[in-house]
Amino acid sequence: SDYNSDEMEECTDSYAEYVMEQYEEAKKSCKDPIILIEQRLDFSCYVPDGFGTGDCIIISDDTLHIIDFKYGLGILVESEENPQMMLYALGALKAYQMLYNIHTIKMSIVQPRLDSISEWEIKSEELLKWGDEFVKPRAEKAFKGEGDCVPGEHCRFCRAKAICRARAVTNLDLAKYAFAEPATLSNTEIGEILQQAQDLE
Repeated sequence: SDYNSDEMEECTDSYAEYVMEQYEEAKKSCKDPIILIEQRLDFSCYVPDGFGTGDCIIISDDTLHIIDFKYGLGILVESEENPQMMLYALGALKAYQMLYNIHTIKMSIVQPRLDSISEWEIKSEELLKWGDEFVKPRAEKAFKGEGDCVPGEHCRFCRAKAICRARAVTNLDLAKYAFAEPATLSNTEIGEILQQAQDLE
């Protein structure tokens, strides 16, 4: 198959092995943890129309564990304060907090092609506070087309990056260096150019 390879088999086996290890770990403190695969997670009470698909969720009494598999090779993704994982956790918490007294949220990103497993924990009350005080007001503004566009590293994942005025202005500002004599550029200016060169191109 054009869509399968030995490398993919190895990576998915590695991910499945990690999931089963976490499930066995959960059984040490809970006799009947539940494991859910490819769950739709609705966090629209924080982000209008917001939802995602959780690759794996393990619930063991007071702990909710979200596990995400990333097959990519280009960018190492960390779980610590990862907005995607935190939004998924909010969706999972919303779905299951009526059935379980969840206190701890654990988030893991498994990235076998970069030989990386990143894990992070947060208390449920901290996550809910982040959702209510940080996410909700910003998402409501953005949904109304209000607020400021702030270009940065995150732009690479944005579907509107090609037509974003704020990003274009930032990159055009960098283009001024094209008219400067190379000998007159400072180390700081060269650093700025190198940092944004790929975006500018």
